[in-house]
This record gives sequence, C-alpha cells and structure tokens, in this order.
Amino acid sequence: MADQLDLAPDSQKDENRLDKENRLKPGFVRRVLASLEDGVEESTYDLVEPLHPADIADLFELIDNENRPALAEAITDLLGADVLSELNDYVREDIIEFLPAEQVAELAGQLETDDAVAIIEDLDAADQQAVLEELEPEDRAAIEDALSYPEESAGRLMQRDLVAVPQHMTVGQLIDYLREHADLTTEFWEIFVVDPGHHPVGTCQLSWIMRTPRDVELGDVMKREQTLIPTDMDQEEVALRFQKYALISAAVVDESGRLVGQITVDDIIHIVQEEAGEDILRLSGAGEGDINQPIVESYSSRVRWLVANLGTAVVASAIIALFGGAIENMVALAVLMPIVASIGGNAGTQTMAVAVRALAMNQLTQSNTARIILRELRVAALNGLTIAVLIGIATALIFANPMLGWVIALAMIINIIIAGLAGVLVPVVLDRLEQDPAVASSVFVTMITDSMGFFAFLGLAVASGMVQL
Repeated sequence: MADQLDLAPDSQKDENRLDKENRLKPGFVRRVLASLEDGVEESTYDLVEPLHPADIADLFELIDNENRPALAEAITDLLGADVLSELNDYVREDIIEFLPAEQVAELAGQLETDDAVAIIEDLDAADQQAVLEELEPEDRAAIEDALSYPEESAGRLMQRDLVAVPQHMTVGQLIDYLREHADLTTEFWEIFVVDPGHHPVGTCQLSWIMRTPRDVELGDVMKREQTLIPTDMDQEEVALRFQKYALISAAVVDESGRLVGQITVDDIIHIVQEEAGEDILRLSGAGEGDINQPIVESYSSRVRWLVANLGTAVVASAIIALFGGAIENMVALAVLMPIVASIGGNAGTQTMAVAVRALAMNQLTQSNTARIILRELRVAALNGLTIAVLIGIATALIFANPMLGWVIALAMIINIIIAGLAGVLVPVVLDRLEQDPAVASSVFVTMITDSMGFFAFLGLAVASGMVQL
C-alpha cells in the first residue's frame, strides 16, 4: 500500500493527506504516529516531506506531547523557521525545549524580527539568553531592542526591515537605489520618506513610483498625510487604526518621532483574530481557552471565575430565602422563577456582548455613552413587552390564575430592562476604571439579572396579595 501511495500523482497524494476543508485526515495522522512507534525515521520523513509548513505545524498540534519530540527529530530538515512561526504558542514551547540553542538561534535568524521575537519571548530567561548568545550580533541587537518594549505593543509587533529615503531623491534615483542594494528588504508595499533627522514626512506607494517619470522628486509625489504608530501603542489599538484608515502598512516611531520600524497588514490579520477570540473567551471566564494550554493553567484561569460566580449565586439565593414563606404557599412561584432569571440573563448577555464589542472597536466612547444607554433601554423595553405578553398569557392559561400571569409579565419587563441597563453599564464602568470589560462583565451582569429577577417576581407576588411571607 505504501508503494502504491508513493507512485500516485501529487493530487492523489494530497487527497490521501487532506480532506475537503484542507485539514489533515485522521488516517494520515495515524500513519505518522505508527511510523514514529516503529522507529523508522525515513518513513516518517517521507510521509511529512510533501506537506506545506502550515500543515506540518498542524500535524504537531494534532499529536500528543509525548510524540512531538520524536517527530521533531525525525523531520529535523523540515522543521524550519516557517513551521515554527505557524505553530501554536504552547506547542512551539514544547518543541523548542528539545532543540539546541544554536538551532533555535539559526531558525530565529531566518525570520522577520516580529516573528523571531514571538518565538524567543516565551522562553525561560536562561533559554532566552542562550539563544540570544547564538544569534548574529545584528539580529541579537534587533531582538533585544524589541524585547525591551511591553508585550502586545507596537514595538514588539513591528518589523525593522523597511526602505526609507530622503525626499530630495528622484524617482529614477530611488529605482536605481532599490536595484543596486541587494541587502534591502524584498517585501514591502510602500517607501517611507524621511527628513535629515530620520522623521517620517511621507510615503510613496510602489504603484506611484512605477508610473512616475524618473526626474520627478519624491517630495512632489509622496503622500504627506500618514498614520504614525507609537512604539508603546497596544496592538489592539494598532489593529483599529489599520481598520479605520484601511492601511496596508504604517510607520512606527519612537518617543522622539524617529522612524524605527513598520507594521504591515499581514501582522494585523493575526492580531484581529487573536483579540477577537480572546474577548469571547474572557466573556465566558475560560481564560485563554487554548486546547494546548497545560491543564494546571487552564484550571487556574477558570476556577477563580467559578468561585466568583459562586459568590454571586449566594446573593441570588439570599433573596430567594427572604421569600421562602411565599414560595411555600404557592409552588407555582418556584416553577416560574427559573424562567424569569434565565430570560433576564440571556437579555443581559446579549446587551453585554454588544457593549464589549463596541468598546473594543472604539464605537462606544464617552461622547456617545448616554445615547447608547438610551438605545439599549428602548431595545430592552420592546423585548420585555414581547416576552411579557407571551409568558403572561401562557402562565394565566396553564395555572388558571390571571393575577399570576400579570405578576410574571410585569416582573419580566422589569428584569429585561434592568438586564439591558446592566449589560451596558457594567462594561462601561469597568472600562472607565481601566479594567478589561471582557473579563469580569459576565459575572456581575449575571448576578444583577438573577437577583433582580427573583426580587421583582417574588416581590410583586407578595405585593399583589397572592401570597404572604
């Protein structure tokens, strides 16, 4: 069978390795694992060699920790810098632990500075220093400079390789300069024009340069308006700048305004995906939510929010205890209580998700907070009326008690409006306190909707005279 696969055309081999969604097939992964168990490195190498670097990275992530070192040893020649840059952070850490420092340094030296930093920054201090010592002096200086900036900042994200020229240079001189200097970066979309102090004063897109006569000075055709990114800007804010101004690349400047690097849109795509997933996971209290994260770390990141949830649940239980006598007198109250809390919780979660996203996208600011709150209150009121009519009629018919229908309908309106208000105010308050609104919002919103839902429903039941405490 192996011989038949070897003789098959490449398209057929791809079909044997990848499914219709371009994912590695379980059968292929099992063949690789079987080859590792047999200890035949040549067979493993032959199986993996045709794969794209991104698929090799997927293969490492699909197998367990125990087999990763053996796979890395069997395909040493294939384990290049492009594979490392595609790996999940936790998986990459596992693999790098088994690689000698000189090999890690060699791989890091083949990458752009931002990708090399992503590999080195997660190493232990001792391993990090060992790798840095093996790097070429120029690469080492660039990476050490990047590591001096805060995590998830533009300084960590930026690339040092760019093309910067003075504005008095003509288009023809620029073209000659690009052709004659082989050491310049080969991947760029625009030229940065700088003054004598190396401060960016404009940009020239490659399309402009190719279509402009040679004798025209860059200062006459360059675009002077540009978006400058400070080195200490958070990567999420950088991504928002790229989205807002439809940027392909942007200059990064230090405190003195000097050009020190550039950020390109391919880096931003990863950030947008990372930040979006991170916010969703934080809303659920699941921490990083990475399936490759060590069990102890996953436990630690999740259990603290479950403990916080336990505390907020006690508050809701205390409110129920206040109306214990009323519940004993009418069992229907106990049956209907979860409905009030559940609907209110869902309504609060909907509004909270909208608010957190708006804050992350800079759509919800101090300038429009009041308007957004009023908008969400209107939406909550409409939702409350709709649900109240449905639950009120159903309750009155099922329990043959019109008063109970009115009580639960009114309680539902109150709770959904409170849920809408809490869904906006909790994230906004956390944001004003410079806390991440995606982290703790769900805990507080759930507490408010559950507590107020129970209080409104049971309180109205007592106030209407249906039951006594």
